[in-house]
Amino acid sequence: MKKVLVGMSGGVDSTVTALLLKEDGYEVEGLYMKLHSKPGYHEVHLARAQKAADFVGIKLHVLDLQYTFNEKVFQPFIDTYEKGQTPNPCALCNRNLKFGEMIKFADKIGADYLATGHYIKTDGKYFYEAEDDTKDQSYFLFYVNKDILPRLVFPLGERKKSDIKDFAASIKGLESFASQEESSEICFVDTTYTDLLKDYVEVDKPGEVLDTDGNVIGEHKGYMHYTIGKRKGFTVNGAHDPHFVLSIDAKKNQITVGKREDLACNYVELENLNMFNDEKEFDTHVKLRYRTKAVACHVIIEGNCAKVTLKEDVLGVAEGQAAVFYDNNKLLGGGWITKTANKTA
Repeated sequence: MKKVLVGMSGGVDSTVTALLLKEDGYEVEGLYMKLHSKPGYHEVHLARAQKAADFVGIKLHVLDLQYTFNEKVFQPFIDTYEKGQTPNPCALCNRNLKFGEMIKFADKIGADYLATGHYIKTDGKYFYEAEDDTKDQSYFLFYVNKDILPRLVFPLGERKKSDIKDFAASIKGLESFASQEESSEICFVDTTYTDLLKDYVEVDKPGEVLDTDGNVIGEHKGYMHYTIGKRKGFTVNGAHDPHFVLSIDAKKNQITVGKREDLACNYVELENLNMFNDEKEFDTHVKLRYRTKAVACHVIIEGNCAKVTLKEDVLGVAEGQAAVFYDNNKLLGGGWITKTANKTA
């Protein structure tokens, strides 16, 4: 009998994942990971995870990874905002903890496979978008080490979220899991990211707003309040038309603003690639932010970096975000955006 370790959060997705795998004949054990240190969070979610494990009839392990999470996810989150960029903590967490530390724990208990409640598919060589495109999480898993793909199992990849909730609601003892509120995209942020940042860095630091010619035209309340494309929260003297954040200079505490069309980008450069194929130059599609459509592009890879020319303009591309390549529904890999430009402007 093959043994599988299931990451359990106390939610309906991981609970149904564990149940389906046990029904499929696997020897199943669960793992709850203590990641961030948000007060009161783990008491609630660990109790739910234990309830789920008891219902399925499996052992639940608990792994305290708060130190590792702070070092590899939370501090980079803070550092990225300090640099005036937009972070993607979920992708870092998936690589370093959910599919990094968890695979180490799977080895420790002799598990052949690792499973989670993510909505994604894999054939052991590539990731593929989930059947439910409204819940697909492939964008956030582009950074996972490709060496572990043959050991990953995703029972929900072929299913719809609505079916999972209906399934749980139909089983006596699981009804409460079906009606639970969905977790937020960034689990350690309660309200807004700026409220969180204020505990660690100086966020409210007024500075200058510039136009595209470098003229001072207004004031903002601190550069960390802004991301590329934002159109509120700063003043522009005498402005009648909407203005959007085009760039952020963290060292000078300045933001540059302009018209919506000034946000257009058709070229990006990437670093720290994580590719599942070996091609060095190819045409494909790329997503430059979660919940956006993939656009056609030409990719040239040089070492651990890539130059990506977009076949159409994209608005509001932010440094620090992930650029993820897709061939139809197959994920080819991706990297981190370090430069954006409009080469036809």
